[in-house]
Amino acid sequence: SPARALPTQERLLADRDDHRIERGARDVMPPDNPWGFKRKVPRYLYDHGELHNLTIGRGTLSEEERYKVEDHIVQTQIMLSRLPFPKHLRNVPEIAGGHHEKMDGTGYPRGLTRNQMSPLARMMAIADIFEALTAADRPYKKAKTLSESIGIMARLKAQQHIDGELFDLFLTSGVYREYAQRYLDPAQIDEVDTEDYVDAA
Repeated sequence: SPARALPTQERLLADRDDHRIERGARDVMPPDNPWGFKRKVPRYLYDHGELHNLTIGRGTLSEEERYKVEDHIVQTQIMLSRLPFPKHLRNVPEIAGGHHEKMDGTGYPRGLTRNQMSPLARMMAIADIFEALTAADRPYKKAKTLSESIGIMARLKAQQHIDGELFDLFLTSGVYREYAQRYLDPAQIDEVDTEDYVDAA
């Protein structure tokens, strides 16, 4: 494009064409992929538009950034599906790769519902969330207490993000407290009234 005459004006905030990086064919997962991934693909690989990034509705990631972050589980499933697991470990890809699915089908990367997931995959989702909430080695957050973690997970149960029956078992079995006593800082271990969160029989 021709050079602008000087002096010129520049908008303080703008979404310009040079902010947008086009997504190439190699960066698009075809709908008929062999793994059954069902993901909404953003138009651009990256969009550095200033207004675009200032209008993020929730959290701190743009649509393009979230797609990139969520790709880790796609690559996990692809990698594991290519490994020659023995018969007794053949479900490892599904178990390890399903912990971001939700019971209502709004998770990723395959959009599975509860009935489409194995019990072990649903258990893994609960274990993964609990470990992430209580972990003290994450530089981006402070480790949460038992009561804070269980409270958050109870909300996820109500929102159909995790399996309600298995979450109840997680509490009534006491396994959450066994884990805490073994791996958490004593300062994180506070009282949890499980009756507040377990559905009545």
